[in-house]
Amino acid sequence: MTQRRALLIGILATITVFAADQASKFWVLERLQLPARGQIDVLPVLSLTMVWNRGITFGLLNHLGNTERPILVVVALAIIIALGAWMRRAERARISLALGAIAGGALGNVLDRLRFGAVVDFIHAHAFGWSWYVFNVADAAIVCGVALLALDGFLAPKRQPAE
Repeated sequence: MTQRRALLIGILATITVFAADQASKFWVLERLQLPARGQIDVLPVLSLTMVWNRGITFGLLNHLGNTERPILVVVALAIIIALGAWMRRAERARISLALGAIAGGALGNVLDRLRFGAVVDFIHAHAFGWSWYVFNVADAAIVCGVALLALDGFLAPKRQPAE
């Protein structure tokens, strides 16, 4: 596979994840009006639960004020640029796909921070007294992208050291 084709796969993944994330958030906010409803049980193990995440992953740094939040946006944008540069050099489709999923998810969450001052989280998995953090489509794409990068590390052919 050529680098050009791998890059195209990454760009398409970025656009697809970003669009799916923003469409799901529009649906939750505007159609379901989840903020007013608070929670909707979908399955015994899955609810739509409205959470405004003002921090970072898993609600860390949720206490940040309005002056610190732009720092999160700038850091995220720098990471997205670095992912784009890496994607441009990727030689395998699964690397570009993974990087595109991460970049698309990061873009979706950055847009939320710019629009709302917080990230829209709404997917809540729970079972048998166990409860996972509330997350969104962008977060799921980021986790899947990172997992795919890790998997690629195990599956990729080993390079011989230069002599």
